[in-house]
Amino acid sequence: MAPPTRIGLAGLAVMGQNLALNIAEKGFPISVYNRTTSKVDETVERAKHEGDLPVYGFHDPESFIQSIQKPRVVIMLVKAGPPVDQTIKTLSGYMEKGDCIIDGGNEWYENTERREKEMSGLGLLYLGMGVSGGEEGARNGPSLMPGGSFEAYKYIEDILLKVAAQVPDSGPCVTYIGKGGSGNFVKMVHNGIEYGDMQLIAEAYDVLKSVGKLSNEELHSVFSEWNKGELLSFLIEITADIFGIKDDKADGYLVDKVLDKTGMKGTGKWTVQQAADLSVAAPTIAASLDSRFLSGLKEERVEAAKVFKSGGFGDILTDQVVDKAKLIDDVRQALYSSKICSYAQGMNLIRAKSIEKGWDLKLGELARIWKGGCIIRAIFLDRIKKAYDRNPELANLLVDPEFAKEIIDRQSAWRRVVCLAINSGISTPGMSASLAYFDTYRRERVPANLVQAQRDYFGAHTYERVDMDGSFHTEWFKIAKKLQD
Repeated sequence: MAPPTRIGLAGLAVMGQNLALNIAEKGFPISVYNRTTSKVDETVERAKHEGDLPVYGFHDPESFIQSIQKPRVVIMLVKAGPPVDQTIKTLSGYMEKGDCIIDGGNEWYENTERREKEMSGLGLLYLGMGVSGGEEGARNGPSLMPGGSFEAYKYIEDILLKVAAQVPDSGPCVTYIGKGGSGNFVKMVHNGIEYGDMQLIAEAYDVLKSVGKLSNEELHSVFSEWNKGELLSFLIEITADIFGIKDDKADGYLVDKVLDKTGMKGTGKWTVQQAADLSVAAPTIAASLDSRFLSGLKEERVEAAKVFKSGGFGDILTDQVVDKAKLIDDVRQALYSSKICSYAQGMNLIRAKSIEKGWDLKLGELARIWKGGCIIRAIFLDRIKKAYDRNPELANLLVDPEFAKEIIDRQSAWRRVVCLAINSGISTPGMSASLAYFDTYRRERVPANLVQAQRDYFGAHTYERVDMDGSFHTEWFKIAKKLQD
């Protein structure tokens, strides 16, 4: 069948190509366009090779738009920021009232809201859609987070339901997220949670390797084993894979040759900034971001190691003999407990934003669509969904009866791991931040009374009392002076 096709896709880097092939494979003829035309030919060629899929390539924007059935729907997968505005400008010139543009990139949510307003001025519909799952997910079934015009979502719901990852018992990993930039916001927090998860796994690795002296073979088998239980997830699975891969350019394992310097694109930073703006504590996600910043100071760390070595500090402070089996089990429990805290923080951030913007986001539904296709997919998300099903108004995942019990059962192991790491001079900022978050949240009274008293002392900020209503101010300085006289 020649065009008109059902949908169009502009922007054919690997994610775009893979999503286009996925859509075509699900039985929807698709038109594709890219500014650099060689990518168009490459995609059409791949479609031939991968099963003679109905992908039609166009070298100019006008014929690309004309080839799509009305009302036209075009997905863009281009770099966030100005390139998106540029692509919209190029394509919208040939589009008509009622047509629809979908941005599938990692865009800042307010940009999506601005564009939705601009598009509605032209009579066009607009969606900002988070896409998670990397290259593999885009090709075989990603997790999709569309937000914006509900009418636009209805245009392509049939496509999205087939293209998204399919999870037995809970369906396709897509749902209409909500109005405005909510789809982008949810994807941003998903990435923040992903930062936290990756950091916690790296800390588990560090403790097992540096203190437990586990070899890569042992680490491979530990993570493979963990991936059969409560930690079963995409990130644990790929971590196990990484420990099993030998270096093809020299002896030994590849993981040991990778420079200890982590890159980042910005979604983790946005998540932490949003948490600060909304006064939501997200210490695990913030710790993971700080760890990436510190990892970037490789040259400084090399010099610092020399300074402290001469002062008697080795890489590890105590070379104690540990019971490996016990350590492995403790680290597993510490990792699981810390992970609950990281997800609790992410979910609370989404809820706070939803309240601020009136998005009415359903946290249980978000947990459901993250169960497959996306980078943070994990068996544990099913538990999160059930927690919100039990109580949609749940204040924090930590107080869900099931999660509370799991943390109570694991907290001794969690504390042992953090203490062992501290005494060995191994930093576990994510696990430590998660534990501090838990210990602060579970205490009825914290030392904030002193901080508020200090604020009142030097800035007359007033304070409330535990035993009577109202706000109070005390002339602390004058009283203290009198006492000294």
